[in-house]
Amino acid sequence: MSLAPRVVLVHRTTEYEELVARHGTHGQAAFFLASRGRDIKEVAERHRRTRQALTEVTSAIPLTWRQTRVERADLDRFLFAPEDVVVVVGQDGLVANVAKYLDGQPVLGIDTDPGRNPGVLVRHRPGDAAKLFVSTQSGRGDFDELTMVEAVADDTQRLVALNEIYLGAAGHRTARYRLGLEDDGGVVEAQASSGVLIGTGTGATGWIRSVWQERWGCPRSSEAESGGRQLRLPSPTEERLLWFVREAWPSPATGTSRVAGELTAATRLHLTVESERLVAFGDGMETDAVELTWGQTLRVGVCRERLRLVC
Repeated sequence: MSLAPRVVLVHRTTEYEELVARHGTHGQAAFFLASRGRDIKEVAERHRRTRQALTEVTSAIPLTWRQTRVERADLDRFLFAPEDVVVVVGQDGLVANVAKYLDGQPVLGIDTDPGRNPGVLVRHRPGDAAKLFVSTQSGRGDFDELTMVEAVADDTQRLVALNEIYLGAAGHRTARYRLGLEDDGGVVEAQASSGVLIGTGTGATGWIRSVWQERWGCPRSSEAESGGRQLRLPSPTEERLLWFVREAWPSPATGTSRVAGELTAATRLHLTVESERLVAFGDGMETDAVELTWGQTLRVGVCRERLRLVC
């Protein structure tokens, strides 16, 4: 007999909860915010909406299904099962935080603060949960298969992200490395920069889009950097990534001829570390980083797994 589905409610500690935990009481937290020109009422109201959304979604779970909750800080210690239905209650970024730990489980994004969140990944309201549970289990639900990016080091360390992976030095130091494409005849370039960013179509709504817009604000120089053509932002479901080198520095030993490009499912960006310590992390989660040292290599490309986001 097959197991009943398990709903995994993913949430994060609210700003209000963090403030009260730090200052001890509601009054002390209110005093702290007031001293900085803020009103705790706004923070408390967002907390109330989040808790209300969690309650509403929980009440919509079918009685025969199992359920559990996991906080964002505990995701790296939580074991997801194949029969899980993952419900992310919060912001778009929380979907990205959980994506790397999944292997094909359907994901429902519930927006707790419409109008404040972009709603790119948290596409539904708490009141939609009941019908979404039914359609997901019956197989009638529609899904977007979102492309992810992966980085694999030569010591088998692996990093997966939904939006983007960043490789650079910890802090604000210069990153030194050699960069090349595996299908480009072994041609590499030594570089010194603020780091390398490799992103997906989902990431094209965030950091990657920001870098893309800045680079193509000056079309002639940017088209030269990418081989005479302007790079097109990928869609979230497209098996294509964009990569950018941030603030490459020209010198007698380092170049700037390879600072932007795209990766298809069959191509990989190859980087060899020439610094004492570089880190690679995904979706802004610096605490969950791959650490690399002199001579190590990192291959970055399209990930074989996809995020199954319920439409």
